[in-house]
This record gives sequence, structure tokens and C-alpha cells, in this order.
Amino acid sequence: MTDLHDNAVVIDGLIVSKWSREVFEDMRRGGLTAANCTCSIWEGFQATINNVTTWNKMFKDNSDLIMQVTKASDILAAKKQNKTGIILGFQNVSAFEDQIGYVEIFKKLGVGIVQMAYNTQNLIGTGCYETVDRGLSDFGREIVAEMNRVGILCDLSHVGAKTSEDVILTSSQPVCYSHCLPSGLKQHPRNKTDEQLKFIADRGGFVGVTMFPPFLAKGTNSTIDDYVTAIDYVTNLIGEDCVGIGTDFTQGHGEDFFEWLTHDKGYARQLTEFGEIKGLSGIETIGDFPNLTRAMQKAGWNSTKIEKIIGGNWLRLLTNVWGE
Repeated sequence: MTDLHDNAVVIDGLIVSKWSREVFEDMRRGGLTAANCTCSIWEGFQATINNVTTWNKMFKDNSDLIMQVTKASDILAAKKQNKTGIILGFQNVSAFEDQIGYVEIFKKLGVGIVQMAYNTQNLIGTGCYETVDRGLSDFGREIVAEMNRVGILCDLSHVGAKTSEDVILTSSQPVCYSHCLPSGLKQHPRNKTDEQLKFIADRGGFVGVTMFPPFLAKGTNSTIDDYVTAIDYVTNLIGEDCVGIGTDFTQGHGEDFFEWLTHDKGYARQLTEFGEIKGLSGIETIGDFPNLTRAMQKAGWNSTKIEKIIGGNWLRLLTNVWGE
């Protein structure tokens, strides 16, 4: 681990791995200070509560490695204690069902980041794989207002362009793409155009750049250097103060998980097909995170830029949305 990486706050804006002690040990090997860890995608209220209950047990059983974080100061505490801070996050609003009051309940349980749609239509808005993007519903506007009030960050990574624009304009707090890539490097329904990236950044928003192979120009042949190139593309476009990392690591999952992910509601029509999923050459597991800092150094980035991108910018954003 480089001195720069070892001393920095390192935050991953999205991990959806198969949670286990082995993954938590890998987070520590990688020097990860905090991560947004998905605990709900297609699940409704009860199933998501069950997932949070499982997380509570994992916090107890792995307290030497991880700790739950609900405010920015918790992230700094995790750094001091040599642990990885876990931010519970949703990749869909399914768990809110049609109850605005559920937003505050999940906030009190530690959920800090919620994506407004996962690929398809829901009660709030439209995902990026729908034929027609109808924009943010009036109920969705109420949900955004409630998320703003309680301090949950709105995530737009898998959200359609019109719904994303509506959320950006409606939200009184900064919003984010926690894990995306630029269409300028590869055309894909999940990637964001230069105009979309500028739109969110110009309005105080944030962009986490992912390394999910299907969205990179070279696919599974991509390397860690290609990932750094993609991050550089985004920073050159919108500036280095509102960009971070959102790997979308799926470590430990098998084919059944991707079948569930890529079908609407987990079982209905197939939305996309990923093919083989593996880590990039040079950063194949979460434990390889220090290699990313080295690759940034090799690309000629100065230490200030690196510290911002690998965690400093995320910390500032979360401080704004959550408070100290």
C-alpha cells in the first residue's frame, strides 16, 4: 500500500458484492475507509428489513473489520479505528413501497444513499432501460423532498435521462450518479452523455465513475489504466472537485445473481445481458484498491487530485447531505 493511499480517506461509492467476512477482510486489505453497500434492489419493505437485520448481525460478528456509518464523522472514526465504514444503500426505491413514512424509518436504520430507480419504471420514476422515460412522478417529488429532509442522498446511476433531470432540478440537496461511465467512451444505456454529466455537476451534483467491464470501451479486456483514463475523461469534462470512485464490485456473486439483476423485478423480462463478469486486470478484487492509487500516480496525477478522487470528494458530498 502506498503512503498516499494508506493516509487518505478512501471511499467506494457502490459495492454490491456477496457479503461475507472474506469480503470485509478484502476491504481492509484494500485500505477502504468506507463504502456504499447495497442492501436492497428489487426487494420490498419486508425483505429489505430482513436484509438490514442480516447486516446488523454482520456488524456484530465482524466488528473488528467493519462498522456502520450514518454521518460524516463516522467515516473519519472508521479511518482512525482501521475499520471499513459501511453505508447501507438501496439501488431502488422498492422498499419504500407507497409509504412516504418508510423513508425516515430506513434513515433511522442507517440507510444513507438511495437510487431512485433500478433500470425500469417504479412509482417514483423511470429507469434507463425503459422505452419511454416519463420523468419524476408527483409521488416521486414527495419522496425526493422527504429524502432531502431526513438526509438521504439521491442516486441516479440506473435512472433514465428525463427522470434524472427532474430529480436534479427538484432536489434541494446535491444528488449523484454513484457509479456510471461516460457515453463519450462507449455508447450504452447505462452510460451518461457529456451533457448529462455537465448538467448534474453544474447544479452541485456528483459523479462516481464505475469500472464495471460491460460499460467500458474494451469490455472485459479493460485494465486498471483504462479505468483511470475513464475517470480522467470525466474530470476533464466537469472538474476534479465533484468526481469520485464507484466501482460496482460484485465480488463473490455467481450467475444466479446476474440473472436476478438483469430481469425486471428480478424475474420478468430480460433487460440486458452482461456476459462474463470479472475484475479488471490490475484491480480484480476490492483488496487491490491500492493499485488504483498507483495507477493514478503512474498517469501523472498529483497527490491533491488523487486524494479528492479516491475519497475526499465523496466525504465532502456526504457531509453536505448528511451533516457532520
